[in-house]
Amino acid sequence: MKTLNMNSVIVPVYWELIEPEEDQFDFSLVEGLIKQARENNMHLIFLWFGLWKNAESFYVPHWMKRDTKTYFRACKATGEALNTISPLCEAAIEKDAHAFYHLMNFIKSVDSEENTVIVIQVENEIGLLGTDRDYSQVANEAFLNEIPEPVAKEFSVSGTWEEAFGFDAGEYFLAYYFSSAVERITQRGQNAYPLPCYANACLEQFPWNAGSYPSGGPVMKMHKMWKLMAPSLFCLAPDIYVPYVPNIMDEYSQNGNPLFIPEVRGDAVSATYALYAVGGCNAICYSPFGIEDLMKNPENIEKPPLEVMLSLNIDPSAFDLEGSAAYLAKSYSIIENIKPLYYEYRNSSHLQSFVKRNEHDFGKLLHFDKYDILVSYSPKLQYKPTSGGIILETSESEFIVIGTMINIKFLSKPGRNKKVEYLRLEEGEFQNGKWKAGRVLNGDEKMILKLKDMPSAYKIHLYEY
Repeated sequence: MKTLNMNSVIVPVYWELIEPEEDQFDFSLVEGLIKQARENNMHLIFLWFGLWKNAESFYVPHWMKRDTKTYFRACKATGEALNTISPLCEAAIEKDAHAFYHLMNFIKSVDSEENTVIVIQVENEIGLLGTDRDYSQVANEAFLNEIPEPVAKEFSVSGTWEEAFGFDAGEYFLAYYFSSAVERITQRGQNAYPLPCYANACLEQFPWNAGSYPSGGPVMKMHKMWKLMAPSLFCLAPDIYVPYVPNIMDEYSQNGNPLFIPEVRGDAVSATYALYAVGGCNAICYSPFGIEDLMKNPENIEKPPLEVMLSLNIDPSAFDLEGSAAYLAKSYSIIENIKPLYYEYRNSSHLQSFVKRNEHDFGKLLHFDKYDILVSYSPKLQYKPTSGGIILETSESEFIVIGTMINIKFLSKPGRNKKVEYLRLEEGEFQNGKWKAGRVLNGDEKMILKLKDMPSAYKIHLYEY
């Protein structure tokens, strides 16, 4: 992982391994991970795989799996039981909260000074697949009740769930119970050790009906419910495997929701999306899924079965990892080393970010104080990053250009009747926030400023005549 210039690693913690017998906890694996991270100067983000992981209850302890009466399953409308414990099962939620409390208390006991563990994900891709809601007996009775008062007030609706939310009633119903359960679990853990916590979402997408993606999870249209019922979470995070990654990043960085990406496609385009995530969306985490696979030979990488990817609407090219490691390592290095400038200029017109969004997107015209900049995008190439990057205006006539697969042209403002030329064009890199110049390219090289596939940086001084 260190060769990729990472500063943190996202690692699961499995409930069944830390509480193999009821109320008997073993945190040796957790302690081992913390020690390894410290030895390698890394931070950790733990994924709490408790009651729910990928819309199922894979990792609950054996003693819970066997007791299906106490810890009852969610059901389809046909009565078929799912391999998912119902979010209306109070006994299961209480046990999860109890285990999570002990996990957080242990982390505090061994890590409150060093702060190796910095964030916790609560559960994973919550929801139900194959059904819009839980049709267990308990759920059916609750579905016919009047909606809770906080929901009625927040959404300005009344009546039963169906009367209040119509076609989407099942999904809103599940979102209420899943988010309420996550809040209870999160609060219990944070009472022991108040680390920041978040929940992640498997995105809603075609064919768009609840149950084709995990119904009730923190997808975009359920954010209002999740924000209402799970206020202890600092953000709701997207897992992004779709081709339109920048659109999802834009959506999930609105309305006070910090952009935290615990899973994203790992092919070469991800290196460019990392730059846009930080430069364009102020992301605080960008993590390709299964990042250890990027270091393997392509023939040794086990991709998810095609039928699984198709059933989950995952773009199979997201797992074409050839060449990704070098590109991503360079993007991570650039992001780490421009932090002082980034912190100075983010959220201002002096830092602008851009990215190619689709095959019909040919570029972008950026407007700075004295100059305009035309960014032209390159055609998509297999196993190469896409077009994108960041431009920083460090003074009226000085710019830092960072990016991949773009051509850059500086323009005088309309009506000035001036030509723009380079006083000095340097290639180089940032080291600890300081620019380190490489070659000066003031000859024929400056006829076209073209950034190729490897993420790179240029420093440019301009003048008009």
